[in-house]
Amino acid sequence: MSVVVPAAGTAAAPGAPLPDRQSKIIRWTAYFLAGFVLVSLTRVVTGADDINSTGALRAALVATIPILMAGLGGLWSERSGVVNIGLEGMMILGTLGAGYYGYNHGLVAGLLGAIAFGAIGGALHALVCVIFGVDHIVSGVAINIIAAGLAAFLAEEWFTDLEGGGPTQSPPLPEVPTITIGPLADFCSEMQDKGWFLVSDLFSLLGVLVDRMSILTLVALVLVPITGWILWRTPFGLRTRSTGESPSAAESLGVNVYLYKFIAVTVSGCLAGFAGAYLATVSSSGYQNGMTGGMGYIGLAAMIFGNWRPGGLLVGAVLFGYTQAVQLRNGEQSLHALLLAIAVLLLWVAFTQFRRKATYQAIGSVVAAALALLWYLTTDEVPREFTGMAPYVATLLVLALASQQLRMPAADGQIYRKGSAG
Repeated sequence: MSVVVPAAGTAAAPGAPLPDRQSKIIRWTAYFLAGFVLVSLTRVVTGADDINSTGALRAALVATIPILMAGLGGLWSERSGVVNIGLEGMMILGTLGAGYYGYNHGLVAGLLGAIAFGAIGGALHALVCVIFGVDHIVSGVAINIIAAGLAAFLAEEWFTDLEGGGPTQSPPLPEVPTITIGPLADFCSEMQDKGWFLVSDLFSLLGVLVDRMSILTLVALVLVPITGWILWRTPFGLRTRSTGESPSAAESLGVNVYLYKFIAVTVSGCLAGFAGAYLATVSSSGYQNGMTGGMGYIGLAAMIFGNWRPGGLLVGAVLFGYTQAVQLRNGEQSLHALLLAIAVLLLWVAFTQFRRKATYQAIGSVVAAALALLWYLTTDEVPREFTGMAPYVATLLVLALASQQLRMPAADGQIYRKGSAG
């Protein structure tokens, strides 16, 4: 029997399976729409209008960006085979750089200073792990500890005698420019107040994009497809990913493994520094000790949830950012309403697990769904003590559910020595 291979660019025959990339886009779009409908339905059933109001979604976007940028930094590093637990420390350095240079030299200098400070942390991690062969986890933890101590010391030295500053914080920094499309923003606000199912929710989401949208938010969102294009569509990206999959094979083909790893980890630090700048200028009005609050670790979790890919990372960052924002805005009632959505989501997860013959996992998901529904039916609000834990609980829950389908780069975390290809 002869097999005919279609030429490049030829349309697929009717009924033929879609290309892998196209099917993934369709699947993630379907997931987004289903989640949007579920949250909208939850709002209508529970009356918790703040779970997807424009204010809540704007707060979620602001909370998402630092997580997204930290996760994107982790993606660069781990695609080159270097685990970067030090993202938290590099974010801390970024907040300090933004505080010092932003106050003394303006917004642009603050952003560049934050990126430079993060790059120093990334380069240090690359030097220790790639060149000297130190365990990646040990190096990352050390960077986190050093960065926290160094930032506290320098903040006291730099900001104590400044007006509006102190030993633990910088004076207020220049505001980041925003974009507002006035008539469209007003119309979105009017439509949101109608309370209509799906329609009002759609205009709530649109209102976030047309009302007080920070320039740095747009830059951060653009960096996601840029990263995807560089790492998956360019020779540089192919070589970088090859060092994370099989550095020995890459070296045998003439790739300078050390150089590509070093560049990727330094870029990782730059992105973490950008995340720190965003925290200091958009999320807050200046530098403060401890303002990262573990977001570097949550960014790493978002990257893992996204299966080491930009699109999945974006979904994970939005999920964690939304959870963090909701618990800050009328958290007791909002999180109580979301228990109903969580119960429905867990039942869907159980259904998919049953289809994959993962019986024990499916039973666990059903039990968890029942507990979430029981919690919703027997209470009026979530205890205040739990709301602060919500982002971290969501992180653990999502990773537990997604862990069965994850595939990290084959050589991620391995110590590589030059010449081992031979």
